[in-house]
Amino acid sequence: MTSFDRLYTVKRDGERLDRICKNELGSERGGTMESVLKLNPGLAALGWTLPLGTTIKLPPRPSSEPKRPVVKRIWGES
Repeated sequence: MTSFDRLYTVKRDGERLDRICKNELGSERGGTMESVLKLNPGLAALGWTLPLGTTIKLPPRPSSEPKRPVVKRIWGES
């Protein structure tokens, strides 16, 4: 089971999952929406605009630090 960070409740008519991901998690790309859908089975069946009062589990916000590439070293770690 994937853990979630917090809950979000739809507060306005016409809210869309892509906009919620952008506002709450910083992006709707790179698997963000897929991870939200995985945490919330049945959410996609609600349609493009989410009903008022829908509660959504949100994953932790991605780190803002750029990922450093892992470089294999021939002569050991340093």
